[in-house]
Amino acid sequence: MSRPRASVTGTPLVEGEYVLPWSGRGVQYTEDEIGVVADVMRHADPLTQGKYLQKFEEVFSAYHRGIPAFATSSCAAALELAAILLGIGPGDEVIIPAHTYVASAIPFARRGARLVWADIDSRTRVITEETVAARLSSKTKAVVVVHLYGLNVPMDGIMRLSKQHGFSVVEDCAQSLGASYNGQPSGTHGDIACYSFHAQKNLSTLGEGGMITVKSPEHARIVPGLRHNGHRDYPADREDYWIPAMVDVDFDIEGVWPYNFSIGEAQCALGIKLMERLDELNRRRFRTARKVIDTLADCPELQFQEIPEGSTHAYHLLSVMYDGTKVHATRDDLIRLLSTKYRVQAVVQYYPLYRYPMLVKAGMGEADCPNTDHFFDNMLSLPFYEWYSEEQLEYLVASVRSAVYALRKG
Repeated sequence: MSRPRASVTGTPLVEGEYVLPWSGRGVQYTEDEIGVVADVMRHADPLTQGKYLQKFEEVFSAYHRGIPAFATSSCAAALELAAILLGIGPGDEVIIPAHTYVASAIPFARRGARLVWADIDSRTRVITEETVAARLSSKTKAVVVVHLYGLNVPMDGIMRLSKQHGFSVVEDCAQSLGASYNGQPSGTHGDIACYSFHAQKNLSTLGEGGMITVKSPEHARIVPGLRHNGHRDYPADREDYWIPAMVDVDFDIEGVWPYNFSIGEAQCALGIKLMERLDELNRRRFRTARKVIDTLADCPELQFQEIPEGSTHAYHLLSVMYDGTKVHATRDDLIRLLSTKYRVQAVVQYYPLYRYPMLVKAGMGEADCPNTDHFFDNMLSLPFYEWYSEEQLEYLVASVRSAVYALRKG
């Protein structure tokens, strides 16, 4: 097996470093995209809250069936806004997947809600209508649906439960931008959706960024002020139009102070350009992921995420569960062998939230989630990027297969 001659950044490999490290960037920008950012740096005025913000929101909204969209500093900020818009507070229960990144949960815990952990399906690794139904109570105010790893959760059943029981649905689309369910873009099924443009995401606006989409006209009216220090546009017909001011501080939700969750113009300009090739980036990710999965079909120890009927997968991450019980090997053995012998950096992700010390201390450490426990204790995520060369991709597949075969031999 020959190793790639260069690192993921294109520089020559240094002895001892990872051949395939876990990268901190999900997108390699084109010269055109770099040029757009440079142009904003040179000429844009203002550098925030300007025309690029408006255009980015318009483009994003159009992609998501015209649902009003508002750019934010991060997906965590968007989730914070969602918790406020839904009026989450003490006494409310919010159902959240036990297996997800902690940012999915913190905004709702911060507002005093009791978090109720839903188990994941053992094959798809996301929540389902059944796992949500098992956690419903008269106090359920909202359900946070996380389309984890890029797989869109089948939404029909969850929306049916929402209609029957009267809870709101927040879609955490941090990893699923461009995925769909039954032909509808990810995030267009629930009441509110939140998206991430973090450095590692399929679409990244220079490291940080997010978006919130809201179906309620009242929510759409409130978000701009809630997002940006209470600012709202002045009425066009005000008598003192000649006063040189662009915004009015006019925001009032009882018990809520507005935030500054703004995003800069350069990030928005880049986001506009990236939206032009989002579908192609995701198609390439899908083809590449399926090539890895199909090529490793001769390794039954590796169980990849299944895609349910009607759903599509954006493959933000390539996670897999390793079952080495027959050869007395563990997930950690596989990770260690990939690291030490093949210099491939696989990682473990998404500690079950009921094991987090801060949530345990808050009284939310109890859960009945056997599928979550089993998956987390046996899972790993492989380094996997849309921009991998054929050489890097072949090395990844060959390394994983060789490591699995070696563990079979003991």
